[in-house]
Amino acid sequence: MTWTQNFTPIIDNLVVSSLVALIPILYFFWALTIKRMKGYIAGLTTLLVALAVAVFVYGMPAGKAIMSASQGAVYGLLPIGWIIITSVFLYKMTVKSGQFNIIRSSVLSLTEDRRLQALLVAFSFGAFLEGAAGFGAPVAISAALLVGLGFNPLYAAGICLIANTAPVAFGAVGIPIIAMEGPTGIAAMEISKMVGRQLPFLSAFIPLYLILIMTGWKRSLEVMPAILVSGLSFAITQYFSSNFLGPELPDILSALVSLFALAIFLKFWKPKTIFRFASEETAAAVEPLNDSVEMEMEKRYTKWQIFHAWSPFLLLTLFITIWGMNPIKPALSGHYEGDNMLLSGINEIGKLLTFQIEVPGLHNEIIGSNGLPIAAFFKIELLGAAGTAILLAAIVTKFIAHMSTRVFFNTFAEAMKELTKPILMISSVVAFAYVTNASGMSTTLGMTLAKSGDLFPFFAPVLGWLGVFITGSDTSANLLFGSLQKVTALKVGMEPVLALAANSSGGVTGKMISPQSIAIACAAVGLAGRESELLRFTIKHSLFLLLLICMITFLQNGVLSWMIP
Repeated sequence: MTWTQNFTPIIDNLVVSSLVALIPILYFFWALTIKRMKGYIAGLTTLLVALAVAVFVYGMPAGKAIMSASQGAVYGLLPIGWIIITSVFLYKMTVKSGQFNIIRSSVLSLTEDRRLQALLVAFSFGAFLEGAAGFGAPVAISAALLVGLGFNPLYAAGICLIANTAPVAFGAVGIPIIAMEGPTGIAAMEISKMVGRQLPFLSAFIPLYLILIMTGWKRSLEVMPAILVSGLSFAITQYFSSNFLGPELPDILSALVSLFALAIFLKFWKPKTIFRFASEETAAAVEPLNDSVEMEMEKRYTKWQIFHAWSPFLLLTLFITIWGMNPIKPALSGHYEGDNMLLSGINEIGKLLTFQIEVPGLHNEIIGSNGLPIAAFFKIELLGAAGTAILLAAIVTKFIAHMSTRVFFNTFAEAMKELTKPILMISSVVAFAYVTNASGMSTTLGMTLAKSGDLFPFFAPVLGWLGVFITGSDTSANLLFGSLQKVTALKVGMEPVLALAANSSGGVTGKMISPQSIAIACAAVGLAGRESELLRFTIKHSLFLLLLICMITFLQNGVLSWMIP
């Protein structure tokens, strides 16, 4: 039995209906920032609030609301939860095997300065992982690395979430941009060009902004040359690759250029003073380093030892890159249609390990805003998931690190135990996102913002920001609001490609406060239950960076219209 979405359930008034649609979102902010609930409790109760609004206000049949929540929960487990588990597992393996001591030493050999380590690991390396994989892996891996180097866990998680702003729009080999082409009819290359004329401004600014957050203006000036090398090399590469190569490679190329440019630069330039956190200086003064620790810091490792220690993350990068390549990616999911024998064989395995099951009582039983039924599947890709690529890297690492089978499985069990509550939170907030979308609440909010008329170019990025907050994904936000952006842009005389780019660019600033991202970051650094602290750390930065994108979009719609391709 079909059910048609109603976007104005309260006295047929869009504004009043949108205020009601905001209730689950406002509750979630209240639960984490004011009430300071544990993340999984906040996630579960937010889901209950969303279900209540969907059923009792929007008139969604209770069975359909519950099934949409179950669809989201499954997606929260795979691929998102699977990525977190395998990422944390791989990191723990490097620690257990002693390889992380060498990794730490190799980074310290480039620089002991915490500011520069943040640029190398959080900004450049994190952006590379975003370009190759996305879906939480960048923050999970880079935050864990920073903690291993000695960063405060909460600080490491916050810095990595903010640094992850620059690459999100082109993440996972350009999927957020490519996904928008289908529902909007505008070529992905055109959207890529426009995003590539917005985000580079933000990308050039983020390294400076990170250091300002960490140290303030005076200390930032001390490393300004490194900041400029890191930010400008990334931004310039991002512009050229997005405008001349397409949406698939900007993150990967920009991150590699930035990483190598800064690493080479640090061979010839060092800051006058080495910055460490106040807590480190105090600890050193109260409790001097013992002889064994000093010897470890002074020890010089061979290039082979350093390569061997980094090999787990090199393997991770290799496997994730392969998993995202065409035509390998469709073969892993059982969708390859070519005649290559090897890929055809992989395709058969992919088919066996890919499950697409219609969600009972939900599939094609909800009529959306376009008057068409909405498809709903439990989609499980065991081989094609990015987490499986990370697991393979961990299996190979077991043999490289000469780790016993007992320690290998004990480490995996340890990671699973630590991540039980974070995964519960992730599943519940993704379920909340699915209920919000299926009931029509997200569309109500989008339609309200679209009523801003001549000010719509300023508010267009807010739609993307809201979409990423709700769904945790720039891809999902683009699919959710892409068509609405295009239709509204045509009504107010705005170039549709600018509106679509604004949705994606605005979305990147919402990533750092998305419940999924918050849960992932806390899980990666062992802060499960302290999600509220991390949200309070990132929310002001999210709103500030969103304001910058809103201003850029507004100017590009007017005095800077020559920038539109």
